[in-house]
Amino acid sequence: MSRGSAGGQDAGLAGLRPDGLAEAIARLRRALRRGARIADPENTLAVAQLELLGAVAEHPAARPSQIARLLNMRPNTVTTIVNALSAQGMLRRATAEDDRRAAELTVTEAGHQAVLAWQATNAAVLNLALSSLSARQRRTLAAAVPALQALAREVDRLADTPSTSPESEMR
Repeated sequence: MSRGSAGGQDAGLAGLRPDGLAEAIARLRRALRRGARIADPENTLAVAQLELLGAVAEHPAARPSQIARLLNMRPNTVTTIVNALSAQGMLRRATAEDDRRAAELTVTEAGHQAVLAWQATNAAVLNLALSSLSARQRRTLAAAVPALQALAREVDRLADTPSTSPESEMR
């Protein structure tokens, strides 16, 4: 299936520029991180730590190598974050039963509370920002949520398929 056409645009995108969408999503992520930091200056965890905690909360007993693949992080970066979070009592490392050389990660109660607080802070920032938008803009965003969720699943699927890359899909 060919996804590309002249100028790198798919005719089925009907005016949607993938680079514009990617930039809008990246800008929203940066704005949310910044807004959450301002809204909760007491939170001392780095975004990478919070993302790792969230990933382990979603995938209990995951191994560090699985988390590294899931978050597209280098294994040594995951090890550094795991060590820091373990030292803070937010993450527990246990020996895997099927392979005594491997570790499995679980989030502690303190880790769960940190994830919940971060999510609540992000929700509060979004709610405040959404309240300043017009009703039409809010409806448009609400209607886009299922498509954005489907898009996220598709990007994850592409990332999980080793032989798939954006460049190979364009051919």
